[in-house]
Amino acid sequence: MGSSLEALYTRQIRTYLSELERGDVAAICALFTPDAQIFSPFLGWMHPAPFFAKVDAASGESRITPIDICVSATGARRATGYFVYDWGLKDGSAVKFECVDVFDFDESGRIERMTIVYDTHPVRDMVGDKYA
Repeated sequence: MGSSLEALYTRQIRTYLSELERGDVAAICALFTPDAQIFSPFLGWMHPAPFFAKVDAASGESRITPIDICVSATGARRATGYFVYDWGLKDGSAVKFECVDVFDFDESGRIERMTIVYDTHPVRDMVGDKYA
């Protein structure tokens, strides 16, 4: 894999994390292909627009602290973003957890699939039905 693809994937993930922190649903969705799929351990498989609308509806002020971005060593069009999510909820409560998002890109560098990986136990305890 060329360094230009690594740079593209890294830039896309940095942009995604920045827009997620800002809560800009339209800007986030613009990073995805029209038929993209997202897997959330909390909500299952969803398309980006309804998924990020749900996130936005549940969220207040949030902070994202990037830890690392890792690009596939096998030549796959894939990279992961590893970060700490200080997720503030609309009711003023908050939950902080480490998260890994696995991004699969199309040939132009848009996200066609994202798999979210985190320990749901503390999130379920804090969030409960606030995300329904």
